[in-house]
Amino acid sequence: MSKSLRLSEKWFHRGLWVVAAAFAASLIGLGGTVVNDLPQVEGRLRVEQFMDPAVAGPLNARVQAAETAQEKASDALEQAGLQLSVAETASRNARETFENWIATRRATAQPDQDPELIARTRGLDLLKQKEDEAQARVDAQRQIALDAQQAQAAAQQALSAVEREAQGRLDAELRRSEMRVFGYRLALTLPLLVVAGWLFAKKRKGTYWPFVWGFIFFALFAFFVELVPYLPSYGGYVRYVVGIVVTVVAGRYAIAALNRYLARQRLAEAQPELVRREELSYDTALTRLSKGVCPGCERPVDLKNPEIDFCPHCGIGLFDHCGACDARKSAFSKFCPACGTSAQKQTLSLRETMAGALPA
Repeated sequence: MSKSLRLSEKWFHRGLWVVAAAFAASLIGLGGTVVNDLPQVEGRLRVEQFMDPAVAGPLNARVQAAETAQEKASDALEQAGLQLSVAETASRNARETFENWIATRRATAQPDQDPELIARTRGLDLLKQKEDEAQARVDAQRQIALDAQQAQAAAQQALSAVEREAQGRLDAELRRSEMRVFGYRLALTLPLLVVAGWLFAKKRKGTYWPFVWGFIFFALFAFFVELVPYLPSYGGYVRYVVGIVVTVVAGRYAIAALNRYLARQRLAEAQPELVRREELSYDTALTRLSKGVCPGCERPVDLKNPEIDFCPHCGIGLFDHCGACDARKSAFSKFCPACGTSAQKQTLSLRETMAGALPA
């Protein structure tokens, strides 16, 4: 159609397409904001909401108590280990000193008569006793830490079982919430598609066509971007079934539209040639001629062949001769390109001739 438009009209059409695109972009932005806020209707779900407080509360308390006991036992074990290290060092130093003293001195034959030897031996025994006591404290703290760790593990295991059960309920609720949100999206986008389809069928060539096309683009974007990607999959079954249904519906509509078009074409081709030419708009005829097809039946025609004046498929006149200068011109031209004579006079003359040929 662009070849049949005036230059200013072409720029106006381009500007109106810009208006349509801007209108669609604004609607898409508004719709995207609304759709993004839809999940907030459901609220945020957490696994704690699906745990029984009567069961989870005591288990959490047990876990925390075990963690606290384990921390205390770890601190006490560290202190006991330090005390054991000090006792072992003191005992080792004293034993080395005693062994050096024994090596440099000749022991008496009667130990009970040697007070210094007895005193040193008792000192070593005392240090050894302290070392054993420190080791016992370390062992005791290790046992306490182990008991706390095992208690924590048992409580955590029981709590994990409760959490797994709650997670199952959470997953089920999330799936239901996802279905509800998808229902909200469907309830929002489906009416848009219905309105867009009605506008496409009835108003796409009207006065306000930029807004019509802008709304159509917005509805298509909402369907393919805001709805289809969030369609529940269930292993792909739902999406494939929906794809099949949409394909069947679209294919059935396309087949029916094709049959209606062919029926209209057959009916039009059965009418007189003058009537068919008058039913064709000037812009439509020029658009089809610019594509190298017949304006009447839309089949390919060699328009550059000077010997072809009528369509070989439907018989509609493509070229005629000016009544004033006899120049060959397009039968759909409003004026003769050679002399500028109006083609309307020739059309009226032809109509009068046809009317006179009809029986009274």
